Amino acid sequence: MGITKSEIFTDAQNELATIAKVIGHPARVAILQYLFEKNSCVCGDLVNEIGLAQPTISQHLRELKNVGLIKGDIEGTRVCYCIDSDKWLEVQNLLMHFFNRNPADNSCC
Repeated sequence: MGITKSEIFTDAQNELATIAKVIGHPARVAILQYLFEKNSCVCGDLVNEIGLAQPTISQHLRELKNVGLIKGDIEGTRVCYCIDSDKWLEVQNLLMHFFNRNPADNSCC
């Protein structure tokens, strides 16, 4: 796989690309939707709800946590996951800024 040369892009461009990549998987979208609905859950809840194996769900949770979209609190031997509301608002603003752009005109080529 080639090098992305991320250093030639702005921080905002790199962050938008990273967020898009993470939420680009339907299992992660389903996890986020479930967390919005339930406010918090443990991995086992997601295994039952989504129907993927526990190691697969754990991997998706790790990816979401690495970009900060979710956070996890240790409760005994379990980790309870929830949406990180501050990061979610930041991502909303980033995406709205990106998608609220309009082309200069309708002519192309």
